[in-house]
Amino acid sequence: MNSSINTSAASKKNLAEESVSIDSSVEMHKRVFSVLVIDFERSLRDFLKKGLTPFCTMLKLVSNVEEAEELLKHYHFDLLIAEISGQGQQGVEHLNSLLKNTKSKVIFTSNETDVDTVLAALRMGAVEFLQKPFRMEQMLASVQQVTQRIGQKKEDEASFPNNTETIDLTLGGMIGRCEIMKDMCEVIGQIAPTPSSVLLEGESGTGKEMVANTIHLMSGRSGLFVPVHCATISPQLLESELFGHAKGAFTGAHQAREGLFHHAIGGTLFLDEIGEMPLEMQVKLLRFMEEGTIRRVGENQESPVEVRIICATNRTLAEEVKAGNFREDLFFRINVLMIHLPPLRERSEDIPLLAQHFSEELAPKLKRTPLEFSKADLTFFNNYNWPGNVRELKNVVERSMLLNRSLEECYQAGSTIDCLVPPALNGRTEELELCEVEKNHILKVLNGVDGNKSAASRLLGIARKTLDRKLKDWNAEL
Repeated sequence: MNSSINTSAASKKNLAEESVSIDSSVEMHKRVFSVLVIDFERSLRDFLKKGLTPFCTMLKLVSNVEEAEELLKHYHFDLLIAEISGQGQQGVEHLNSLLKNTKSKVIFTSNETDVDTVLAALRMGAVEFLQKPFRMEQMLASVQQVTQRIGQKKEDEASFPNNTETIDLTLGGMIGRCEIMKDMCEVIGQIAPTPSSVLLEGESGTGKEMVANTIHLMSGRSGLFVPVHCATISPQLLESELFGHAKGAFTGAHQAREGLFHHAIGGTLFLDEIGEMPLEMQVKLLRFMEEGTIRRVGENQESPVEVRIICATNRTLAEEVKAGNFREDLFFRINVLMIHLPPLRERSEDIPLLAQHFSEELAPKLKRTPLEFSKADLTFFNNYNWPGNVRELKNVVERSMLLNRSLEECYQAGSTIDCLVPPALNGRTEELELCEVEKNHILKVLNGVDGNKSAASRLLGIARKTLDRKLKDWNAEL
């Protein structure tokens, strides 16, 4: 391996000019860490030096891989921030070889977000990927995520095993180290820049909208990502919502209105729960898929629109076709590319990572400290079936933070009601009526979130209107 680094005193002086060490009492979220920046742009190195210095025990900045290699012979760095697009093919190969011999976490930066660049970064073990130019708060947020993982690993090796053969992947908000997730991310990278329609199949709560948004972000499309939840819009309104309507098209249509297709021009329209779409609407969607045109309600004129379609379902659409609930011709149109999202129970090794991520993400919003997961919590993670998948895991973490109870306490019998409802009420020990159990449970959750009805409805898995109605029926005052 060729090395262009000059180890003379003058060269060492130049390196020293771009390095800084500070007192170890200055920490980010109480984490002590060291950082090596590899970037050919002097202005970017100066920018990072100014922004990262207050948070590092050691920060060194170099312009190329050869200088980094020399430093790594003498220092260990918790984190490497490396520019990938300006290295050239030989530089990328050199960087890849260098990273194979270090246990440092890696954040890649790049002027490019093409598929090849992103995939190269993932294959080399990137845990974060930032497109240039980026703001300092973006970099600090990425550094914080990585260093919190480093700190947790140092504090509890038993809870989060050190496996140098795996990576903690973060792509568009998707987190995981299992092979299923790495394979899925590679597929996403391959299909993102194409205009083809995509069908996402997976159980509720597996993150289908997040995957759809990631595909959109990686596609380079200039338009918006517009999500539509087909199951939440009444069949009578769905056509108008999607295609828009002319003035006077129906009672109450006092003015013309553009539909969601128009808002998604040049971008991506995400049709969630496509299996819930009525058959008559499926015909109209099929027309767009075949012709690339739409017609507003109350008009006869077809208008061309350039929109990419991504659909999602928690059903098996092939079976719905056989049952006559879904049009076969539309199924073939939307099923050009299919991605199956695995349920959480099939990626158990990712659960601690996800739980830690949610805890750190929710802490500022809930004004709580991040959770510290015990071995008992990890046992629960692995033994529980997680029917609600990633969404349920996030709710469990949020509930634990809000109620200040460990996961083991809340789920020792796999039942939220058993642990949250007191065994006796007003001294009574007889069995409670089901409606009274429900009332006690809801009021307990409300009390735990200081009367915040929105937070309580999320934790309970019910609509805010439903919660308001129940409280009104009970004449409950908060």
